[in-house]
Amino acid sequence: MALAAAAAGGLAAAAYLDGKYQLRRDINHIRSLKRAERDYNRRTKADKLSPWYFLEETCARQPASRAIWTRERSWTYKEVGDYVLQLAQWMLDEGIRPGDLVAIYLHNSAEFLMLMFATLAIGAGPAMINYNLEGKALMHCLAVANSKLLIVDTDADCQRRVEGSRSEIEAGGAKIVTLDSDLKQKIGSLPVVRPPDELRNGMTGAWPYALIYTSGTTGLPKGAPFTVGRMVLAGAHLEPGFGAKSGVDCWYCPMPLYHGTGLITSSAALYSGVGVALAPRFSVSNFWSDIYHSGSTLFIYVGETARYLLAAPPHPLERKHKIRCCYGNGLRPDVWYKFQERFNIPQIAEFFNSSEGVFALVVWARGPYLSACVGHHGGIYRYLLRDTFVPVRVDTDTGDIWRDPKTGFAQRLPYEEGGEMIVKVPSKAAFGGYWNNEEATNKRFAMDVFKKGDLYYRSGDALRRTPDGHWFFLDRLGDTYRWKSENVSTAEVALALGNHPSITEANVYGVTVPGHEGRAGCAAVVLSKPNPDYAELVRYARSTLPRYAVPVFLRVVKRSSHIHNHKQNKVPLRKEGVDPEKVGTEEKEGVDDVFLWSKPGAETYEAFGRKEWQDLAEGKVKL
Repeated sequence: MALAAAAAGGLAAAAYLDGKYQLRRDINHIRSLKRAERDYNRRTKADKLSPWYFLEETCARQPASRAIWTRERSWTYKEVGDYVLQLAQWMLDEGIRPGDLVAIYLHNSAEFLMLMFATLAIGAGPAMINYNLEGKALMHCLAVANSKLLIVDTDADCQRRVEGSRSEIEAGGAKIVTLDSDLKQKIGSLPVVRPPDELRNGMTGAWPYALIYTSGTTGLPKGAPFTVGRMVLAGAHLEPGFGAKSGVDCWYCPMPLYHGTGLITSSAALYSGVGVALAPRFSVSNFWSDIYHSGSTLFIYVGETARYLLAAPPHPLERKHKIRCCYGNGLRPDVWYKFQERFNIPQIAEFFNSSEGVFALVVWARGPYLSACVGHHGGIYRYLLRDTFVPVRVDTDTGDIWRDPKTGFAQRLPYEEGGEMIVKVPSKAAFGGYWNNEEATNKRFAMDVFKKGDLYYRSGDALRRTPDGHWFFLDRLGDTYRWKSENVSTAEVALALGNHPSITEANVYGVTVPGHEGRAGCAAVVLSKPNPDYAELVRYARSTLPRYAVPVFLRVVKRSSHIHNHKQNKVPLRKEGVDPEKVGTEEKEGVDDVFLWSKPGAETYEAFGRKEWQDLAEGKVKL
């Protein structure tokens, strides 16, 4: 009896410790990583590292399974595998050789993913160019990849943008090809020939699985290689993510495939045997119809797409679906539960990462314990990574890591408080770097941080971690501004405003004001209804935020200000500020935005224009 009681007590204690420290989950994750590492070493030794082999293996294993769904048609794995080989043959005929990067300038389509695998089948790789780019930015991306072939969508706007630079593109040595129906038919008539292994031999883990361009919020986009090694070591080919089953589940991807989240999730699902459903682009009106008709069980989101769906009127299919999980990044805590409840989504998997991928977190929330955060580390990972992921203090004026004037070293901050996360690396080779951009690569590193000779990668993001391992996003570097001698977190302000029923979305930033130190708060807001009660909004903001954090200015926008991967872009808004002369110079579609302010002594937001700006410039008004 005593032995049984002791055993029961031991089991209870073990269960308590596992619940508190998430030991089994950490151990299982470490085992998965080790399994992937062994597979990576085996494939490297056999000189079969190209991820095209994953697709080939899956096509042979389940040829009749549906691989890709689009609104026009569906593709089986056999059809996908055959067409990939025909695309590979066509690219060889076009002069593409191992070591080349092929520029893809397409809307989402089945051919997009098949082109990607076709490049890898011949030892080349894809460069995923944002199809909204034109002129200087487009030319820059082509130059970074040194592409000999640019594959363009038939979309009229894509054609116009490329035609605007045709002479420069061709002078740079790239051939422009439109992927129209005639070309697709021509490719489909080619023999289905497996490219010889010699074309893929020598592919290393450092080769781009895909060259993905950063958002370019400051300056021109940088090419960040999502490497073959990173893809293979993730182990998706060994076990599909989030409980998905080969030949059963289907991912719906409305996010642009030129962006990492959509591309990596969709392509990994495809070669792991889990089908994908593709929308040409994100559409609120088509979202639930696509999910219903494709039978999707998981979907991919990015940034503010959840807000768009919540702001839309009810859709008859928004709860009549098979979705059990959605996966993405940027789902704010103020939206998380509303999203799950309205749309009947049992599970949410949220990740925190970047194209560069040095600091990565993921959480699969199947219950309340892991909900509304961007990652979680159990006790084992917290111990193992205690000196690898380190929060540090940042100088808010310069954006650099703060250094002690006497020692020159940085200040480590408590995880509970948080700061910019820096990652200890053994050498600069730990970060794949920006393609053909050594200067930008070097800027991501900090040396002599805590002692002479140490080396850290700067994530550029501020996060905090609770004592039980929950990670929460605070700010992107540069998003904190200083006002009234206080540091203001744009994420905190946006979260508060986003909870107000009159506001669908808030994009918060600091603006310079004549005669004032620091930056005053401004929120570009999308309203859920016209002419809200601004006095009530001021009262709400003051009740939920410190006085110094309540935005002085509102910019009422007709559309969200985003870069094209559905992330908020503050840069053009911050450059324009609230100076009437600058409005529309950076944010071209914002020339008719309405500006309001809460002037000193006011209890509401009211119109702000040239006269009010002049009063500030002449010192007649002090904020």
